[in-house]
Amino acid sequence: MKVAVAIDSFKGSMTSMQAGNACKEGIIAAARAHCDGGAAAVRDRKPAADNMDVVVKPLADGGEGTVEALVEGMNGTYEYVTVTDPMGSHVKARYGILPDQTAVMEMAEASGITLVKEPLNPWKAASTGVGEMILDAVQKGCRKFIIGIGGSATTEGGIGMLSALGYDFMDENGDILPPVFASLEKVVQIENNRVPEVLKDCHFQIACDVTNPLCGAQGCVYVFGAQKGVKEEEKESMDRAMQSYAACLEKFTGKKFSEIPGTGAAGGLGFAFLWGLPNVELKPGIDIVLEAVGLASELQDADIVVTGEGCLDFQTAMGKVPVGVAKTAKNYNCKVIAFAGSVTEEAKKCNEKGIDAFFSILPGVCSLDEAMDTETAQKNMRNAAEQVFRLILACGKEKSSLHP
Repeated sequence: MKVAVAIDSFKGSMTSMQAGNACKEGIIAAARAHCDGGAAAVRDRKPAADNMDVVVKPLADGGEGTVEALVEGMNGTYEYVTVTDPMGSHVKARYGILPDQTAVMEMAEASGITLVKEPLNPWKAASTGVGEMILDAVQKGCRKFIIGIGGSATTEGGIGMLSALGYDFMDENGDILPPVFASLEKVVQIENNRVPEVLKDCHFQIACDVTNPLCGAQGCVYVFGAQKGVKEEEKESMDRAMQSYAACLEKFTGKKFSEIPGTGAAGGLGFAFLWGLPNVELKPGIDIVLEAVGLASELQDADIVVTGEGCLDFQTAMGKVPVGVAKTAKNYNCKVIAFAGSVTEEAKKCNEKGIDAFFSILPGVCSLDEAMDTETAQKNMRNAAEQVFRLILACGKEKSSLHP
């Protein structure tokens, strides 16, 4: 039997790899108990059944925790660089570099809303630090990038990131404009003389799970502006400024990007990536992560896939990470099991989305603090996985004896 384990983090409790490895330990314990000798095999730590193979892969959705999951799960390293935060101060941003020199970044490390301690100001907040983080990785030899763009503090169409990468945006007098929202409607000229040539050799996968265009009623100002400080009475004029900015940039390249789904993500950062950088893909975060970790190749000969997250509910069934794993697993006719800390009534919808059975890892009533404790959660995951796989292996043995 081959089992592929790909579990999302239990936020605040277990990382993806902690959850996955605890699950693996439980599966191996069940296999050892199933072997001839049972308790003796466990006591002597002899190998489990020779045909039991358990592979653990890191998992994330492209948002918070993606860097940690991929670095820890793929033997990467962490890099730190001081960049400009949304309000123009400095912050130390962390990103990862995988063994194949792929840089893994979360935009929120440099321009996230959680970095803003003062009242939100959409006219001032800028994505400059994202561009600085990219340049740092380029200087360290990275040419492939995975970048999650959730949780931004900005609504400036990515002008900050583009300016950091070497683009100059000028007004009608030829003066370079500051890279903030207030400059958008003043942009009439663009120069790219400072953009490093090496960026042409880079490939960017942008984890983008929204489908909003840049402008209009479904654009970044109207849909996401309020959470970044945009007042209701400002939306119309700010959207017009965004349209003017987009028209100028699109005239410069002769290509239209602003209506592409996802360009409104992160205050227009999706648009900025497509417009200003070559070889850019906007893709759902789970698709990018599953491709990066090579889960599909492991599923070709897998029998069972184990996935999960902290809470299984109706949102899970709407396309969160475990359902993304299940969708991939079904392409290879794998059975899918999910583990969670909390399971709601609506989680039954997950059965319709490819998860054959799901289980809570909690053995009984306990406080939230107890359930969230990392060591306790790992123990609960081990125990739950062991019991489920004891049943699976026992049923398999019974079937074998009935059908020699």
